[in-house]
Formats: sequence, structure tokens, C-alpha cells
Amino acid sequence: MWLLTVTVFSCTVTSRSMNPSTKFPAEALREDYTLLRQIMEKHHPSLYWYTPKDSMDLVFDRYYQLINDSMTRQQFGFKILAPVTTKVHCGHTSFNYPPRYNKRMKEYANPSFPLFMKIWGDTMLVTSNLNKKDSLLKRGIQITSINGLTAAQLADTLFKYMPADGYAENVNYIRLSAAFPYYHRNILGLSKQYEVGYIDSLGQRQTVSVPVFDPSADSTLTAFIKTRNRQARPPRPREEEPWESIRSFSVDTAYQLAIMKVHSFAGKGRLPSFYRKSFRTLQKRHIPNLVIDLRSNGGGRVDNYTALTRYLKSTDFKVADTVFTNSNGLGSYRRYFRSGWLNSMILFLVTSKREDNKYHFRYWERHVFHPRKKNHYKGNVYVLINGPTFSASTLFAHTLKGQPNVTLVGEEAGGGWHGNSGILIPDVVLPHTKMRVRLPLFRIVQYQHVPKDGRGVMPDIYVPPTAENVRNGVDGKMQKVRELIRGREHIQ
Repeated sequence: MWLLTVTVFSCTVTSRSMNPSTKFPAEALREDYTLLRQIMEKHHPSLYWYTPKDSMDLVFDRYYQLINDSMTRQQFGFKILAPVTTKVHCGHTSFNYPPRYNKRMKEYANPSFPLFMKIWGDTMLVTSNLNKKDSLLKRGIQITSINGLTAAQLADTLFKYMPADGYAENVNYIRLSAAFPYYHRNILGLSKQYEVGYIDSLGQRQTVSVPVFDPSADSTLTAFIKTRNRQARPPRPREEEPWESIRSFSVDTAYQLAIMKVHSFAGKGRLPSFYRKSFRTLQKRHIPNLVIDLRSNGGGRVDNYTALTRYLKSTDFKVADTVFTNSNGLGSYRRYFRSGWLNSMILFLVTSKREDNKYHFRYWERHVFHPRKKNHYKGNVYVLINGPTFSASTLFAHTLKGQPNVTLVGEEAGGGWHGNSGILIPDVVLPHTKMRVRLPLFRIVQYQHVPKDGRGVMPDIYVPPTAENVRNGVDGKMQKVRELIRGREHIQ
């Protein structure tokens, strides 16, 4: 009976502590923040890569002073952690909530700005409207302003809370396009009414007052949101296509074209086996054109990128000119890292101290990868890239860029072209709030790197979004590839 009472009490406390409305006293927040600063100063390999130390110190000090009252996790995250981590200009350095908190939040029906939009440059185009009864702001309508802010002004404001490698902000346009109501609510806050500027069907500029989307007003929707996580799991995918969400391979016979989509270089998907089968098919069927779609590939394991590259690269290559970490262990801060003991052990085993007093991962600096002889592909290769092309997929794009039979098509990649930080990316778990901050432990400078200007890998052929393609659901980048293939066939 005593054990049951303790268990029930513990569950109640845990549930209460993960309530979104729970506030933490300023003293606890300051302790979490100070600890995070100390860990970043000790272990982040690129803390001062784009923001000099004196400037970063001012940032740390400024946001410490802003912790002058109690805050919820949402307030602490977006008012303090987000702008601080964004100043590092490292796409792998960002905050997140505790897993139980995220699970709890999924049961809440949060009010928000009602429009999802495709956003790029100075353009915002409606893709969907949460206010289903709104017959005015439909898909394809161009939005010119929200509460007086243009697309460029909104991006300039919101990007200050969104991480990126260097100044490769294209990834954040994609993030806004996928979840604009989320970022707008958390960064700019809610309004009962939004003044939305738009262009009507006659090309005239108009303004309309749009109410906040409140899902609690729809009892059916609220019930759905609260129960969706308790529903049965979806059926497992068919055995012949168990990894379709991670990678796929298809052949378009009309264009003598194969399309390989690799959405991640992470551990799942049995990628080496997938590569082997795909390139065997390319060889047997003598397919002259190959598209590799990396537009949603946020990276993953370096060996999964090198395994694919060996089928395509015509010369020997390495992963990096430099891969280093600040220390060969996590020391007294180990307990605040997820899997801290394991990550500390890896640092100790794989690194060695060099003349620069940094600990280098010499394998990735020294190992030479050779092109595969069996089923090596020598046809025309088109690599599709954009903002979410990140981390290991950026290494892949850089390694192949400039090879005569390879063309990069699309938009600037989100991953740093000169280099980025990664390899090991554990979470730091702050003791009071249990907030998590991703912290990469290695700096990577790409093999045969370009100068450090903060940009991502650039395409050979730039294909931006267009209003017409968004309205009609046309994949402009794939369309461009087919045009290039037709052009080659015409020349031949």
C-alpha cells in the first residue's frame, strides 16, 4: 500500500511538472542557463566560429539579465535559449523540450495564426488555411503582409530564433513553410485578429481582418487531438518496401532516367544494401541518367554518405581536412549529457592531441576512399539540393560538385560549404527545467574546402520556387532536370 501511494504521488508530480503552464523560478532558470553557458564554452568546438568571443560574451550576459522573473518552458525556450543558440550560427545547436513535455503538448489544441504558407525571399503564398470556412484566403493567394510586416521583415525577425549553419538561411525558409503558425505563435505571440494584406484575383492589393484559429471552438477537432496518440499504431509497411520513407529507387523509362531518393543518411534503411541493388540495376539496364534527391536529407552517418559517394566519385577522396574536438572527454559535465559516459569514452578512444592543442579525429582526416570498381556509375548525375540538405548530405554534395558528369540542381544547401559541426551531437539536459540543447562535439572542415563565408553548398543550376509551380503543385527542380535531359538528347 505504501509503495502504491509513492508511485501514484510520483506520477502526479511528474505529470504536473510537465504541464505547459508550469513556471520555474528565476533562480532555477539562471542556474540552468549558467550551466549551459559553461558547457558551451568548454565543449562547443565552433562557439566563436562566426561570432567572436567578445560578442558572444555580450550575448550570454544580455540574456542572463533578461531572466528576471519566473518563466514557463516555452518562454525560457523562445525568449532565452533560442536567440542565444542561434547566435552561434551552428545548425546543429538548438533547444528542445523534454520528451514527456512534447508528448503532453500533442494533447493540447493550441490557438494559432491560421495560414500555412510557402515562403521564400519577399514572397508568401497560402498553401492551406486552418479556418476552413474562409473562402477568401485560399491556396495560391499571395500574402503581402501580416500585422504590417512583409515577408522579408517577418523572415528577418523569425530567423533570429532559428538555427542555421553560418548564414545559409535557406533552410529556415523551408522550416517556416512547413510550420509558420508554430513559429509565429511562439516568437511573435498570438493576436485575436490579424491584419492580413493580400493580392486579389484582379491583382489589387487588399487587407482583411482574420481571426485567430482556435481549435477549442471545434469540439470534434479537440477530441481528435486529445485522442490521436492513444489510437492504434498504423499498419506496418509492406515487406517489399519496408524503408520507403527513408529511401527509394525508381526508373522513368520515358526519360531513360532513374530517381534515387535518400531522405536520410541515418542508421536506418539498410542503405549499403540499397545502394548495391540500385547501382546493379543501373548497370544492367544501361540507364544513362540518374537523379539523386537529397532535398529532405538532414544528414546522418558519415559512412552512409561515403558508401554512396564511392559509386559516383571518379577520383579518390577524403571526408575532411580537419575534424577536431576541444577535449578528449566530457569531464565533470558528463552527467548533464545524454549518454554522457558513452560519448566521453568515444572522445577518449578516437581522438589524439595535435600541435594546435585540439583533439583530432584522425581517421576522418587521413582515410582515403577509393571509387568502387564494380557497378561504378559513369552516366549523367543530377543531385537535387535545397535548404534541408544538411550535415552529411552537404558533405556528399561538396564531394561531387565540379565533377564533369555531375550537376547540382536546386537551391543553396543548408549545411555549411566550408564546414560544420557534428559527428557526435548529444543533448545537454538542464537539471531544473529538463530542457535539452543539442551540442555537437566536433568541428568539420570539408576536404579541399572552400573559403569560410558562411554559405551553404551552391547549386550549379539555380531553380527557385515560383508562384505558378506552388499553385499547381509542380516540382520545378525535377522539371528542370527533365528539360536538361531533353536538351542533351537533342544535342546528341
